Amino acid sequence: MTESGKAVAEIATRPTGQPDLTLLLDMDGIIRDATLSGAMAGESIDGWLGRPWSEVAGETGGDKIKRMVDDARAIGFSAFRQINQRFPSGVEIPMEFTTMLLGDQAGMLVLGKNLQAVAELHARLIAAQQTMERDYWRLREVETRYRLVFEASNEAVVIVSPTDLRIVEANLAAVQALTGLQRGNEDLAGREFLLDIRPQDREAARAMLSRVRERGKALSILVHLGPSAQPWMLRGALMPSEPGQIFLLHFTPAAVSAPSPEQIEHSAIKELIDRVPDGFVALDAAGGVQHANQAFLDLVQVGTKAAVIGESLARWLSQPGADWNALLSQLRRYKTVRLFRTTLRGELGSETEVEISAVDVDGDEQSYVGVLLRNVSRRFNDAVEGDSLRMALGPISEQLGRSSLRKLVKDTVSIVEQHYVKEALEHAGGNRTATAELLGLSRQSLYAKLNRYGLDDREADTQDISED
Repeated sequence: MTESGKAVAEIATRPTGQPDLTLLLDMDGIIRDATLSGAMAGESIDGWLGRPWSEVAGETGGDKIKRMVDDARAIGFSAFRQINQRFPSGVEIPMEFTTMLLGDQAGMLVLGKNLQAVAELHARLIAAQQTMERDYWRLREVETRYRLVFEASNEAVVIVSPTDLRIVEANLAAVQALTGLQRGNEDLAGREFLLDIRPQDREAARAMLSRVRERGKALSILVHLGPSAQPWMLRGALMPSEPGQIFLLHFTPAAVSAPSPEQIEHSAIKELIDRVPDGFVALDAAGGVQHANQAFLDLVQVGTKAAVIGESLARWLSQPGADWNALLSQLRRYKTVRLFRTTLRGELGSETEVEISAVDVDGDEQSYVGVLLRNVSRRFNDAVEGDSLRMALGPISEQLGRSSLRKLVKDTVSIVEQHYVKEALEHAGGNRTATAELLGLSRQSLYAKLNRYGLDDREADTQDISED
């Protein structure tokens, strides 16, 4: 082995910072000696001797090798560059190389470090990151489903902090039960839970929560909630949460007695209102929706009643300020409103012409407004069409007694025919072929009628011919 080879071997066998591949190049970049570390002893590189380094590297390493060799000649060393080094066995290993100039123009020394372990770690890091992202979106999907179920549930559910018994979250049914408000849009977060229970029941509720804290769950108890002290069955469970635990409380209405005839009658009337084909809403004095039937939900394109409870009716009027103020002014003055015409805008962008009839009723504690909304879009369209035809037929009645019945019928048929030909022409956008198909006529018959009624248009005819 030459002196330079001994130097290469000495560098290659150093324990600290040991390179995995050491090459000795002459000034032209030809490999004069090569040494592998023990970690790569399975590879044989004897065939590299006497060949340019750029020739034995991978397909993409030639330019980088040329830059490293040029840098070493110019300034004595090169920056670290990553190359996929190809070995005689055919395997390509990612390696990081640097090149330095030996003294007295003896050549250049190339030190390479195996980056395969780093590449594997990088791949594992990417795989772990993708797994975390999938878990995150799966968690978001579960959370969204929980939120939908929580809000749409008809059962009152409250989440309470075990440390201070304050409400963390409550769904719509729970807000209505605890506050007695039908609109249910009040935020109860941070409110002390026991304050909404009748004072006589608070000790029993506190004892039940203590049993839940000790055992994880407890038997149901009867409590009275809200300003009206309505009876509810309360049960609870201890649920794990971040950063600690929470109380999950369920309220179920207590069936203490059979419904009275008045309650049965009220339920039947409410069911009838829900089935009315016209939209109906009951409003409080501020205009907030307290009850809505299915027909109203269809008009405003909302899926559930809970989404409209507490919202102002003005939200869906085409001119919220003008229309609602005008309707409210008439109600305050006359207590009733009939045939108030406006446009209702749905959540999905629809616009529906409606007629509103409303009545203001004073209750024992507050006044309510009943509003009936009837879809009259089709009626308005039919009325416009009927008015135009009626105006066209007006002069015929003036000829009664002056012309024979035969002529009156012939003129009437001519006016009606002209009206519907013109209507079909407008509906087809001026296209004669489509107009003929719409009327069930041949194109020759249609052209004859257009010529007879002065509806012929040479430019449109030319357009039809070019389309054919």
